[in-house]
Amino acid sequence: MKTIERLESNVRSYCRSFPVKFDRAQGAVLSDHQGHAYLDFLAGAGTLNYGHNHPVLKKALGDYLAADRIVHGLDMATVAKKDFLDTFERLILKPRGLDYKVQFTGPTGTNAVEAALKIARNHTGRHNVVAFTNAFHGVTSGSLACTANSYYRQAGGMPPQGVNFAPYDGYLGPDVDTVDVLEKMILDGSSGLDLPAAVIVETVQGEGGLNVAGMGWLRKLAALCRRHDILLIVDDIQMGCGRTGWFFSFEPAGVKPDIVTLSKSLSGYGLPMSLVLLKPRLDNWRPGEHNGTFRGNNLAFVTARAALAHFWADDALALDVRRKGKILAERLRAVAEDDGGIESRGRGMAQGLDCKSGERAGRICRRAFELGMVIETSGSEGQVVKCLCPLTIGDQELSRGLDILAQSVAETPLDDSDAIAC
Repeated sequence: MKTIERLESNVRSYCRSFPVKFDRAQGAVLSDHQGHAYLDFLAGAGTLNYGHNHPVLKKALGDYLAADRIVHGLDMATVAKKDFLDTFERLILKPRGLDYKVQFTGPTGTNAVEAALKIARNHTGRHNVVAFTNAFHGVTSGSLACTANSYYRQAGGMPPQGVNFAPYDGYLGPDVDTVDVLEKMILDGSSGLDLPAAVIVETVQGEGGLNVAGMGWLRKLAALCRRHDILLIVDDIQMGCGRTGWFFSFEPAGVKPDIVTLSKSLSGYGLPMSLVLLKPRLDNWRPGEHNGTFRGNNLAFVTARAALAHFWADDALALDVRRKGKILAERLRAVAEDDGGIESRGRGMAQGLDCKSGERAGRICRRAFELGMVIETSGSEGQVVKCLCPLTIGDQELSRGLDILAQSVAETPLDDSDAIAC
């Protein structure tokens, strides 16, 4: 680790929490350079929904490379791109009755968010965007403005602009419908809220602490947007690609957003890839108006197509994720009840434990790492221990990981040094 500490910027984060040199990976297991194995309940912060080095995806990638096929092609037409688009339309869009154009942006999720904000502002002619408390949408300037956490916002070097924040579902308690609050502000000319071009929302706030929006709340938010000619952007970067038990996390609500952002597990293999889905009436770009050198990662197209064909030709994976989600919920609820000072929360296979204290959550994660599991925290104060294991994890590995988590909680009780999160 001395080389890392000497040469890499102070901005590095994950290697501080997991101070070993990782070398190999398969399925839900990471191994360090000395051969020590760790269950992966981080999965690239939701980038590895199908686990590490899945054999079907690895073969597709290896065959493509061995044949000297196109790797980098800007946004030129390639066979790999065409095959991905055909498969995405056939297996994802058409079965769900979704009519979207596909825009390939730069390689990461924040690139997709930046493009989505531009689309909304250019289409409506309005500048303001509404985001929500505890939201996380990225750390480039536009997406940073939609990110609520002050830790990230303060690093921007200048005040973020063009965004107002509204209370997320449950933020003001169970008796306050925060969509009604937002609509009152929109209708009140003295609220200080300019009519937004768009509302951007996560159905589950992963980095924000596993806050879950109710289906009724999402439907009501979508209806509000329709009434006031506001575009609805769903950021499905972490919760899409099956994480909640449906390919899109918004499917159970029955809403059809105007714009959707996808990244992280989209490539299926951990390769950089992101895109924006936009309704055809919004596709008013002029050629090259929003560009980027790495819009055409053909290796990612290959593994993404293979992942769709292997996992999404039927509903077997989705049903299995819902089944495992119930196991997660039951086990985490039991851990919380045994402890008495924490709460379980989340949806699908994005669940965790609200420890009420960032210090305690950090200790739990450190103990879990000592016991052979990689897991991280989230939330405004890092108070939530977040389980993001691969969707393909076997039942025995899932059970073993939850045993480790339960032991870690039991061995790190709340103490007087813990600052309780508000």
